[in-house]
Amino acid sequence: MDVERRAWLTLALTPGLGPVGLLKLIAAFGSANAAAGARRAQLAPHIGEAAAAALMAGEANAAVEAAEAWLAATPGAFLLTLLDADYPAELAETHGPPPLLFGRGRRELLGCAKLAVVGSRNATPQGLDNARVFSRELAKAGYTIVSGLAAGIDAAAHEGALAAPASTIAVVGTGIDRIYPARNRELGLKLAEAGLILSEFPLGAGALAHHFPRRNRVIAGLARGCLVVEASVDSGSLITARLAAENGREVLAIPGSIHNPLARGCHRLIKDGAKLVETVDDVLAEVGRPARSAPPPREAIDAAPARKDAPQPAGAGCALLAAMGYDPVDVDTLTDRLKLTAGEVYAMLLELELEGRVAGLPGGRFQRLS
Repeated sequence: MDVERRAWLTLALTPGLGPVGLLKLIAAFGSANAAAGARRAQLAPHIGEAAAAALMAGEANAAVEAAEAWLAATPGAFLLTLLDADYPAELAETHGPPPLLFGRGRRELLGCAKLAVVGSRNATPQGLDNARVFSRELAKAGYTIVSGLAAGIDAAAHEGALAAPASTIAVVGTGIDRIYPARNRELGLKLAEAGLILSEFPLGAGALAHHFPRRNRVIAGLARGCLVVEASVDSGSLITARLAAENGREVLAIPGSIHNPLARGCHRLIKDGAKLVETVDDVLAEVGRPARSAPPPREAIDAAPARKDAPQPAGAGCALLAAMGYDPVDVDTLTDRLKLTAGEVYAMLLELELEGRVAGLPGGRFQRLS
């Protein structure tokens, strides 16, 4: 690692300095290396006595050495600074962009046109399917899909986009050496090979609550637009949508059943001016098509891992209701989701119809009522 890049790392990892202090020092001294070598009396007017003392005492040294060792030992790992030529212009133009990001994977994806796809952690089966299908088709159209590697919609969006050349970027709210939640470990490993993972947090940083709004601002800042697939009114994905709107980006939302509490966040966004979308063509009509095609993937990657994020309540009837979600669905789809025979599914549907919890619709479809 060259001297200037190591100095960026030192400033970024110094306790009490923070992104704003780092950028103040770069502006004042002209380079990270000059700032790191400055005297305490020169530093204090810009960052305060405590941070200046921490920098002079080398309090970041152990963390810097650990980061250097991880970068050297980890395939595809890199540091991205705000002054690097491939730092995404969209993110640099936002308020308070992260001055330094840890990256792992296909660095060339930073230069691709990007769309954020976000939503609920506790998504319905329809929501998960929508996230996968929209992300896959948008990635085929040339958009790199950006999301947060959370359970639910985020994971489904990454899964859908992975097989396309444009692939997907995960912005995480932990250190880049950690996969959170643990259930997404396999997906994270695939992203590190065929996609890209980014984090502004130090190695080993845990999943702290205040990390996730910061992660959301990076997701919103990277993308040309933000598609919310499914979200409750208190979902963190609405924060991402708000940040996208504040940065002048397009906000789009997929509507759902009025009986689905996870559609209400999308409905609120639509009431507030978000674009209602029903198809991938609706999205492309709003954000346009990428001007250039995505780079080819390093190697073909297997499709999405087995679905583990759909809730599985106890009891056959509850399992069927969970598999139905809130939108009309046919028996073939239910047999696929539940891994049951059509006869078993029909028997469960009949029981739920008699209980007034499911209604039959024209065309052989069914919809839950509770």
